[in-house]
Amino acid sequence: MRNYWNIAVLLGLAAGVNALSSLLLNHLGQVGGIESAIATSLWCLSLFLVFGWASSKAAEGTVFPSFTLQLLVGIVLHDALAPLATALTLSVVVCTALAAIILKSGGDEIERKDFLKIAFPTLMIAVLGYLLTFAIMFGLLRLLGMDGKTAALLSAILGSTDPAALIPTFKQLIFKPQYQRVADLAVAESALNDAVGAIFTAAVVGMVLAGASLDSWGGLTQGLLSADNAWQLGQQFVMGTLAGVIGWFGVAVFERYKAQRFATEQVEHSYDFAVVLVVPLMTFVLAQALHGNGFLAAFIVGLLGNFNHSAPEFKTLLHNMESKIESVAKPTIFMMVGPFVSLADLTDTLGLGLLISLLFILLARPLAVMIALAPTSVSLKEKLFLCAVRETGVIPVVLAVITVAQFPEMTQLMSLTAWVVIWTLTLLPAVTPWWARKLQMTD
Repeated sequence: MRNYWNIAVLLGLAAGVNALSSLLLNHLGQVGGIESAIATSLWCLSLFLVFGWASSKAAEGTVFPSFTLQLLVGIVLHDALAPLATALTLSVVVCTALAAIILKSGGDEIERKDFLKIAFPTLMIAVLGYLLTFAIMFGLLRLLGMDGKTAALLSAILGSTDPAALIPTFKQLIFKPQYQRVADLAVAESALNDAVGAIFTAAVVGMVLAGASLDSWGGLTQGLLSADNAWQLGQQFVMGTLAGVIGWFGVAVFERYKAQRFATEQVEHSYDFAVVLVVPLMTFVLAQALHGNGFLAAFIVGLLGNFNHSAPEFKTLLHNMESKIESVAKPTIFMMVGPFVSLADLTDTLGLGLLISLLFILLARPLAVMIALAPTSVSLKEKLFLCAVRETGVIPVVLAVITVAQFPEMTQLMSLTAWVVIWTLTLLPAVTPWWARKLQMTD
């Protein structure tokens, strides 16, 4: 009970800071010029770091993952983080950079040889499964009365699962050897379909900007299958993959350097961490220059690279990377919802947000898993387990921020994304260990 009291105290503290923030922000606004912009940016960064850390501490020993609490605290701090709502470019750049680093680390979690064993089912569930999820949710959201543009964008944004949430959950489980591949499959799917989601969301955004009619299946299908859109989708996949492979060649040089140096000195150097950070960022830039998808490139360079825990020369670097992701990257992205969603917005969409979350979890995900994996050798027990893996998190939040920056009039997009993230990140990490034991997949 004391742990939940800590959460109440944290939310109360955030509400107090939010109430008093107008005095500080008004004063900083009077300063004017570049000094004001610097001060307000550092103020928001400080809130991310302090309350991100506090949320992680308060979540310990409760059923709430730190991600959920960070998102809620960010919304409570809506007014305090208001400067970021007007600095849209800064918000988008920060979220994109941090998401690229997280996706690269998702690729690091899977050994190349292990991925090759599950490559076909991974592609099926990550690509076909995403498309099925999008199609099912678009139809359901239209039945709920949502307009076509909002339904298409929301279905595209929320269509992917999240490695940032899955990896911590799976690290708590010890799968039996014959079922270890299902954990690798879930992590690989979550990283790959985040890239698919980014590509597909960009395509839907382009259709909305072009004024395409999305009120019916016919209009949506015609837009998606048009020659220009098909070309752009193919280019995003092919060039994103190419950028990831090119990035891997550069990483291979660094891997060889690290292995040789570690063999002679038996020590890691902290300044090498800069290379680990720059790899996903420069790979993302290369993909953008080639008109490919940067998120896909970041994942591929992590997957093909050899930054793994079995290599002693990377042990400290990986530990540092995980620490930075947990303490800086994830809190910043989840709390970034706050500038765009107020508590009033969240309250107004409570019922619809819960209904959409349940439709994702109970209907869209099971159907997508069963249909997409039907041609594969994945067993029924493994499919049933994957049906319960529907966490939505980092990349959908990033995609929502990018989309809202382009369509500020679509006020429901961000709040409904927030609700789906809250419900899936609260319910499913709690259910997953129980479901794995029920299916007798863990020791």
